[in-house]
Amino acid sequence: MSIDSVIDPKRLPRHVAIIMDGNGRWAEKRNEPRLFGHKAGADSVRDIVEAARELGIQVLTLYAFSSENWSRPAKEVSGLMSILEKFLVSELSRMQKNGIRLSCIGELERLPGGVRQALVDSIRKTSENTAMTLNLALSYGARDELARAARLLAEACVNGKMRLEEITAEAISAHLYTANLPDPDLLIRTGGEARLSNFLLWQLSYAEIFFTSVMWPDFRKEIFLQAILDFQQRERRFGRIGAQLIESPK
Repeated sequence: MSIDSVIDPKRLPRHVAIIMDGNGRWAEKRNEPRLFGHKAGADSVRDIVEAARELGIQVLTLYAFSSENWSRPAKEVSGLMSILEKFLVSELSRMQKNGIRLSCIGELERLPGGVRQALVDSIRKTSENTAMTLNLALSYGARDELARAARLLAEACVNGKMRLEEITAEAISAHLYTANLPDPDLLIRTGGEARLSNFLLWQLSYAEIFFTSVMWPDFRKEIFLQAILDFQQRERRFGRIGAQLIESPK
C-alpha cells in the first residue's frame, strides 16, 4: 500500500511551512562548495511545490533566506541570490501552468534589484491563480516582523486611529506579513536541527512540528507525505482536553 492511499484528503493541513535546512552541510559531506548544495536544494523546492499542489495544500511557506543569513560570507550570499533569481525566472511558467500564486514575506527592500524585479514580476503575473499559494520567506525574521507590527500599532494609536484596548491578538495578526494567510498547521524542518530559528514565531503557536534528519537536497515527495501522515495521526486540542473535541458537522 502506497503512502498516498492512506492520507485522508479531508484532513489535510491548510498551511504547511518548511525550514529548508541542510544544503551547505549536504555539500560539505560530498567535498563540494556550499553553493553546490543550494543549487541541489532548488530541485527539492520544485518537487515539494509540485507534491503540495497535487495533494491540495492551500498554502506552502518556504523559509528561503533569513534576516540572519545576510551575515554569511558575501560570496555565499551573492550565490544564493543568483540561484534565487534564476529559480524565479525559470519557474514562472510552471507556476502559471499549475495555478500557483506567488507571495513573499520579509524585508524585500534589502534584496538585490534583480531578485526584487523577478519577484515583483512573478507575483504580478500569478496574482489571479487560485490553486495554491507559494509563499517565500526572504530576508525574513520573526522578531523583526513583530517589531514592525508593534510600530504600526503604536503609530495608529498616536494618530488616533486606534485605542490601546483595541490592541488584541487579532490586531497583531492583522499587522503581520501573513495577515491574509491562515496560520501554519504544520511546520517541517529538515537537516536534523530542532529549533524554530526566528521563523513565524507568532503564527506557529499551535502548529504541529515535524523534524527530520534528512538534509533538504534529499527531501522529496515521499518524506513530505510521511510528514502529512504524521500530522493526520495527531490530536489537535488547542488547549482543550480530548473529551471536549467535537467533530465539525459534515
